[in-house]
This record gives sequence, C-alpha cells and structure tokens, in this order.
Amino acid sequence: MAKRDLISIEDLSRAEVELLLDTAESFLPVLERDIKKVPTLRGRTIINLFWEASTRTSSSFDLAAKRLSADTLALKASGSAVEKGETLKDTAITLSAYSPDIIVMRHPSAGACQILSANTEASVVNAGDGKHQHPTQCLLDLFSMRQNLGRELDGLRVFIIGDILHSRVARSNIWGLLKLGAAVTIGGPATLVPREFERLGVRVCHSLREAVADADVVNLLRIQHERQKTSFFPSTGEYAGIFGLNRETLPWCKPEAMIMHPGPINRGVELESELADGPRSVILEQVTNGLAVRMAVLHLVAGCLP
Repeated sequence: MAKRDLISIEDLSRAEVELLLDTAESFLPVLERDIKKVPTLRGRTIINLFWEASTRTSSSFDLAAKRLSADTLALKASGSAVEKGETLKDTAITLSAYSPDIIVMRHPSAGACQILSANTEASVVNAGDGKHQHPTQCLLDLFSMRQNLGRELDGLRVFIIGDILHSRVARSNIWGLLKLGAAVTIGGPATLVPREFERLGVRVCHSLREAVADADVVNLLRIQHERQKTSFFPSTGEYAGIFGLNRETLPWCKPEAMIMHPGPINRGVELESELADGPRSVILEQVTNGLAVRMAVLHLVAGCLP
C-alpha cells in the first residue's frame, strides 16, 4: 500500500477534507470520556520532529498520538545532531532505521516536508514549514467553523487579517476555505497583503471597517516578526490602531460574527484581551478541536480508513 502524506491542503480534494472533518467529529466524544484513549494505533510508532518553537501544535500532536495508543518519540533541533550540521536528508535516513509509521515535522524552511518524504518510507505530516503550509491548523479552523456555524461552509464569509505575506496559516486556510465554497477576504497593511493574492481567488481589502462589515468569521493573525528581515509598518501601536480588533472596532462587525486566532496572541496588537477571552471568541475551542483533528489526521494517514 502506498504511503499517505499530508503536506499541503492544496493536495486534498473537497471530499478528503470533509472526510478528515467527519473523522475529527467522531473523535470528540473520546476527549470527554474518563479514559481518553482508543487502541486505533496500538503498536504504531510516531516521531515528532519540531525544528521550530511550538506549544499548541507540538503538544496536540503528541497527545493525539497517545490518545490513539501509539508509541511516540519527540525530537527538537536543540540537542540533536542538527546542531552539529546534520542535513535533513541524513536525519530522515537515520530515523527511518527505527521503522516509524508516521513522522510529524515542523521546520523553518518551506519544502522541508517534501525532502523528508522523499527520504523515508514513513508517512509525513506537515506541522508547518516556513511560509508554505500548515494543513492541520487549516483543518482545525474549518472544523471549528463547522461546529459553530453548521456542517456546510458554502457561502460562508471569512475575513483573514494580519501578516498574510509571511503566514503559512493564511495560505492553508485560503485553500481550505475555497475548497469548501467559502468566500474569503484578506486584509492588513498593503505591505503585508499585496494584491497578488487576488490570483488565488480571494478579495484583498486594506480597510478593516469595510472588510469586517459582512464577515461571518474574523480570523486574526499575529505579525510574524521572526520571518521579517525589515519592518513592514511603522510600529505595533500604529498597526493596532488601524487594523486591531478592540472595543472601538468590534461594532463594525456583525453581532453574530465569530472571532478566531491560531495563537499565540499578541494581546493588544491584533486583538484586545477582552475580546480574546469574550463570548464571541472560539480561540480555546480551536485548541480542543485541534486535538480531535490531529487524531483524525494520524488515524487516516496511518491507513485506518472507515
């Protein structure tokens, strides 16, 4: 049987996206039980390679594997042979000697997961590669929208605002939302949201007030200073004053508009704390849903088809 990878949302059909979301929904009851474990992947080995800092993604993949009864091994760049100059190819070949079933990887370079996949028989799951893709974040965002707003996302109006230029989350979400029939608007400073993104089939808007007016979902992204070699706006204060969602700008949104954020939040910049912790926010729900979604991903990538 050919191995299954999950490297990009672009690679999935609408039916495959919906299968992943349906499978995630079937795992939600497991997370509410006293014994939060199923034997689905007993005897399988999953290696988590995180060459970039992570809290939510790394912990949820680790927990997802354990909830499915898999054996796990977690490695970070710090303290590994990477610090001695080992190439990704040699890391892949070395780890393949342990016969893992799945390798989950986060890496600062776009395309790293393709290199990993080409040098291992294990299935590869992309946990974020540079500015390229973050497919499981997209899936958990889609799942959170579906759980709150209904099963079908056709016609849903979603506004993604922030550092679109450097965001793998934005790229993945755009592809995923368009596959499910949503209408997507992206916004932020023109330096971070160039008009070229319109070629993907989205609307580009540089006015917060205009963009949020008819949005069913407002998905805020942080400014990714770690991927920027120069400043794309004068100051965080000015960014917050023009593009931040706060008590003054919230009334521009529809009363029922849902607030999302992949985390970590720069409180007071893209989103005011009162709103991040308020009743319209599903940010913590996204974290819980991320565990169910990553269980579904590991389950299906391992070949456990319904």
